[in-house]
Amino acid sequence: MPIEADNPGYILGWAGHAAIYEIGLTRPKAELGKGGSAPARPVGSGLPRGVGTKKKSMQVFDKIISDRGSRYAVSGGAAKNRDEVAALLAELKRNKRFAKATHNSWAAILGGEPVKDDDGETGAGALMLQMLERARLQDHVVVVTRWYGGKHLGGDRFRHVADAVRHYLRETGLGD
Repeated sequence: MPIEADNPGYILGWAGHAAIYEIGLTRPKAELGKGGSAPARPVGSGLPRGVGTKKKSMQVFDKIISDRGSRYAVSGGAAKNRDEVAALLAELKRNKRFAKATHNSWAAILGGEPVKDDDGETGAGALMLQMLERARLQDHVVVVTRWYGGKHLGGDRFRHVADAVRHYLRETGLGD
């Protein structure tokens, strides 16, 4: 169940052991200071760095799967073309933890054209595309992030990628 932080527009929370948060939420204009800048947030407010200063665009579900040391997260957001996908990936990778991930595999159907990138996790993008096509999700990118834990997962990695995408579709209400 999401927990609202002190400031309107921020949502932080937990679903089991999975952290749920949005990257880059905008503060309401009423909270902006003179000259349109956002007031400084209190130290130790518990908000991820950068939250409250950028346009709302990407939702992240972190720490959703753990198997033999490998950990998974799933994220996504609206994107109408490859440039918007690249911007969302750059936004995600501004978080040092995601930038250091072993794989940030993604898939999207942009204007009816399927596009994907396995990012070294062979076959992950194709599986994600298949799931997005079944869900009829257009102009939306889904990113599955994996931090390698030192042990090969074999075919289980595909099950984890599919579970991550299912989690995203269910939690966002975008799936069938």
